[in-house]
Amino acid sequence: MMRARGSGATRDRDYVARVRRHRPSALLPLIARASAAYSLESSWLESPYRKYTPWALADAARVSLACGNEYRKDVGDADLLKILDMYSQLEDHYLYDHDSDEDALGRFLLRTSGEQMTFQEPVFQELARAAAMLTQTAGTREARCLRSGWEGELLGASLSQYVGIAQLLWASAISRVGRFDPDSLREAGAHRICAEIPAATIISVTEQHFVTDANTFREDNTRACMTTDPLLRRFEYNPLRGTPFVRGYGPGLLAPVSHLIPAKASPLGIYYTGVARYGDAFAQDLGDLFEAYIGRQLRLLSDAVVRPEIVYGRNRARSVDWIVVTDELVLLVEVKSVRPTRHLRLATGQRVKEVNRMLGRAYGQIDNTASLIASGQKEFADVPTDRPVHGLIVTMEPFHIVNAPLQRPQLPATTVPVTVCSISELENMVTIDDAPVGRLLLERAADSERSTYALREALLGHAHARNAVLDAGWDSYPWRDAAAAHMGSEPAGTAGV
Repeated sequence: MMRARGSGATRDRDYVARVRRHRPSALLPLIARASAAYSLESSWLESPYRKYTPWALADAARVSLACGNEYRKDVGDADLLKILDMYSQLEDHYLYDHDSDEDALGRFLLRTSGEQMTFQEPVFQELARAAAMLTQTAGTREARCLRSGWEGELLGASLSQYVGIAQLLWASAISRVGRFDPDSLREAGAHRICAEIPAATIISVTEQHFVTDANTFREDNTRACMTTDPLLRRFEYNPLRGTPFVRGYGPGLLAPVSHLIPAKASPLGIYYTGVARYGDAFAQDLGDLFEAYIGRQLRLLSDAVVRPEIVYGRNRARSVDWIVVTDELVLLVEVKSVRPTRHLRLATGQRVKEVNRMLGRAYGQIDNTASLIASGQKEFADVPTDRPVHGLIVTMEPFHIVNAPLQRPQLPATTVPVTVCSISELENMVTIDDAPVGRLLLERAADSERSTYALREALLGHAHARNAVLDAGWDSYPWRDAAAAHMGSEPAGTAGV
């Protein structure tokens, strides 16, 4: 869903003025109703003129909350469609740069993919991964924050309850036109919910982690929007990601964009909650668990030997995090618990420096380990040298188009093929059961075009087994079966493939 480009592009100030024409108390519920109606990815393409995308709805809600006031007009469906149409026609730097700047297309794609593809991550994998990684994986170092009792201290509930609350809020928003009313927990039938999670816990966790008000939102939005370039405004962080519900707009709580609710209970959402409270110590603990979690996923590969990092030499240096030996190739896996910063979201002049800061060392680590294997370094004697070597960098959050020719030359050169993939892609790759994964990776690398695509492209059309690690995480939640049926998806392991 690329943004339209042409002489009729809309100026951001005209779009903002169009949103501000309407009272937030009228426009926000209308946005919430539309978000609930088009909650599934397949429904976006069936919406009127394909305009009701979650990223467009999220920005309209942000502008209304940040800039609107109650001394404005009412709003109808035609008004919202006009707003969303204007959003799809907003000006972009690519309009002005593409004739004179060969990097303009790369910057355009980087911004657009970050804007849109974050809404397309498979939710069941995201939620199942939270328990699978944070409560069912053992780290290798002593934790400073993720110790016994951390869930109650940080989240105000167990992780299982926290994810269950996110599921409850999401289901309520979809079925009740964007609303969750705490008083509904007193309704007939709610006792079944409260038997799993006490009503007091649901309400306190919701208030603590999921809710904001207009004044706080405006303050958060002002801090988040650091750019003075109106063409980049919409790519800045939207505070609704941190607090997807707002109070003060009708009965109960209103979620203008229901798509943002489950992300709060994903490992990434919990990462931001933990770092806000504990700082880098929490990030380091989570990074250790993430590395161990990748090992658990790799061990799902059939007919593969998975080795942890190898310590070598007098200086006790370390290899890549995981070495996977299959009949077809040796796969060197480096794990990076990093996520794109605003410089990548906005494709600023600092983006190349930033992506190298976050991923550059991983490329070097893979190349160095490949050299050690080839040279016969004694500590690597058990790693075969009679087959190709490939590298895989696994990130906690997707780095969109990072393998493409538009970005790859900006990263270190390597002597072996290296692919960057997200954790969800790896979770799907390890469950392929109709072809050797090593062969698929070799075929992908041999194709000069396909090797520049996201790894998920190479997984399409293949049969998959269940992902036992994700299933175990999902099975720890209070209403796993009801949620799976309500969302109409497979509960973890196969979504998105």
